[in-house]
Amino acid sequence: MARNNKILVPEARQGLDQLKAKVTNSNNSGSAKYEIAQEQGIPLNKGYNGNIKAKDAGKIGGQIGGNMVREMIKMAEEQYSKKV
Repeated sequence: MARNNKILVPEARQGLDQLKAKVTNSNNSGSAKYEIAQEQGIPLNKGYNGNIKAKDAGKIGGQIGGNMVREMIKMAEEQYSKKV
């Protein structure tokens, strides 16, 4: 499946995928959204999903993104405390 989102540093894609897998407790970061959708009772299929509501899409992506941000902040705080 093609990725439509653009990241600022393309070389960081692998690291972002690893972080996503870590925060979703999944071995495959690509399957995380399907697992979350299933938990939420949202019918998400591989391929086109233009038929789902924006609210439901936000429940899936928001949970993943929010957890990634929290983990990045935690990592930054740990690095900062080591330098001080």
